[in-house]
Amino acid sequence: MARIGLSINGWLIIDKPRGLSSAAIVGIAKRTTGAAKVGHGGTLDPLATGVLPLAFGEATKTVAYVMDARKQYGFTVRWGQARDTDDAAGQIVTESEVRPTRDAILAALPRFTGRIRQVPPDYSAIKVGGRRAYKLARADKSPKLAAREVEVYRLELIGQPDADHADFSVDCGKGTYIRSLARDLAQDLGTAGHIVHLRRHQAGPFNEKQAISLEELGSLGHSAAHSKHLFSVETVLDDIPALALTEMEAERLRCGQSVEVLRTEDQALLGRLEPGVVVRACWGDRTVAIIRVDGNQIRSVRGFNL
Repeated sequence: MARIGLSINGWLIIDKPRGLSSAAIVGIAKRTTGAAKVGHGGTLDPLATGVLPLAFGEATKTVAYVMDARKQYGFTVRWGQARDTDDAAGQIVTESEVRPTRDAILAALPRFTGRIRQVPPDYSAIKVGGRRAYKLARADKSPKLAAREVEVYRLELIGQPDADHADFSVDCGKGTYIRSLARDLAQDLGTAGHIVHLRRHQAGPFNEKQAISLEELGSLGHSAAHSKHLFSVETVLDDIPALALTEMEAERLRCGQSVEVLRTEDQALLGRLEPGVVVRACWGDRTVAIIRVDGNQIRSVRGFNL
């Protein structure tokens, strides 16, 4: 059965407002634009704001490249209170009179930089025994979540508006929970804490300067496919090595067939790559497929209809 809706391919970057879920934004975008297929490039909590990349059509095949990419956030911690959700939406579970000093905070930051282990919040979308952790938490069945290794590239103290609050900036990798980072930092400092403000400034190649509001999205309507705000599918693939194909080779890949690499310059390019690295196969200025190399043979991992 054919998918009903407009064929729109590319990325729109939304400045997500506070109070709406990422799934709700996807629904609004689909209704507003009439697009046949829309997804997002990484969940933002309802209380969070900022960069939410929306993938349209063939761009949904590249979502993983945004989810796996580096991200940048700004966040504010409220000291002295731990909440069951690790953000301001939850119930207070612990209180402390301790308020960390600037020097204490600065001394703690290196312990939360680099490869670190963190336990995701109970109120998260991680599945435990086939059920979402937040559903278990809401049913008073505390989910047993294992610690996971994540990477924090940079963590900086930006300011302290008052004794109860501190503002931070962080660059981090895939799977990092900022709510967990705030919770663990507070515990390390001998107090309790939770997030009261969280904004994503960047996700992979996309930043807040490229983002549009929901009101601007509404004004685009069905013209989104031709909007200056629509980024190409290939935007998230710029860091992937590219291999130029002939028209015949491109057609073979589209048909699910393998292609033998015979040109010396192409063999040299592929020979410099680590085993298992994916490559972007192009015909002219068009991306045909994401491919893997097996000796002198290339096979399509993900094809595009662009």
